[in-house]
Amino acid sequence: MRYLNHHQVATLGGLDPRLALQDVTDAVSLMREGAAVMPAETHVDLDTPRGKVYALPARLGGRFNATGVKWTAHRPDIEDDLPQAMAMTLINRADNGLPVGLVESSGLTAVRTAAVSALVLRTAAPRPVTRVLLAGAGVQARAHLEMLRVHFPDLEQLWCWNRTPENLTALLADIDPLPFPVAPVATLDEACTLPYDALLTCTSAAEPWVTPAFFRPGTLVMQIGYHEAAFATLQLADRVVVDAWGDFCHVSAKSLFQLFRSGGFAPDAVSADLTHLIIDGWRPPAEARVYFNSFGLNIFDIALASRVLERAEAQNVGTLLPFGASAE
Repeated sequence: MRYLNHHQVATLGGLDPRLALQDVTDAVSLMREGAAVMPAETHVDLDTPRGKVYALPARLGGRFNATGVKWTAHRPDIEDDLPQAMAMTLINRADNGLPVGLVESSGLTAVRTAAVSALVLRTAAPRPVTRVLLAGAGVQARAHLEMLRVHFPDLEQLWCWNRTPENLTALLADIDPLPFPVAPVATLDEACTLPYDALLTCTSAAEPWVTPAFFRPGTLVMQIGYHEAAFATLQLADRVVVDAWGDFCHVSAKSLFQLFRSGGFAPDAVSADLTHLIIDGWRPPAEARVYFNSFGLNIFDIALASRVLERAEAQNVGTLLPFGASAE
């Protein structure tokens, strides 16, 4: 069985936004065909507030031929200078169950999330996206900056805001120059007045900060993070788009699912999911307020990890680990 670390995943194209978008698109098509399935997730608690470890299984047919599980530790309140989320993905062949490999996958998680965002920006925005407001300065914000660089190089303007300005300054100084103008924003009061077409929220906020003032006709609000959108903001939406609606609506802390559990949102109010965007060509009207809830589907983690492991085998990259009984 093959083990790949973060650096090896990157050298094998695991963090390539173009390849990730193709993986996401193909996986969504397999969902519509019934060739991609996601059993319910399960988790155990850590001995720290809000700390949990999740097991996220999935299976995909087609070119992926993979079944696997992503195992992720979420550690939002542990201050040890290590990532707040640590993820590994184990892949087996879907046809015969043979183990293929184990992949360090925090980077894969970020790039597949950003790939979904690229898809939604292209298809679910009520107007062409030329001006973007990006909130956050962590792993997801970095992945979304790279996604915008690759898929939206002709943006007229990108604005960036983060609760801790020093972290945003460090992020912007650490990335390669972007092909469009970038301007940091000092306050939320200033941010909500900007003429953006799309707002991408990549923060770890546990309390909502996306107020109704952020949601204007003809804009797309994309919630990537934890609990960023106030219920009053969600209730302004003319169209609600999800990557999928599943059993996770009963347990997830995402703002939309919290609103659902409070009785303020009905599942039949969902306008479209990713299959409608890719396969059915669903599009919103130009004056709509569109809200996208990015939950994150484990079929994408399995898709990206299986593609990277296939390339690793072809190039003989990674550490081969013994598996099962072996002769002495």
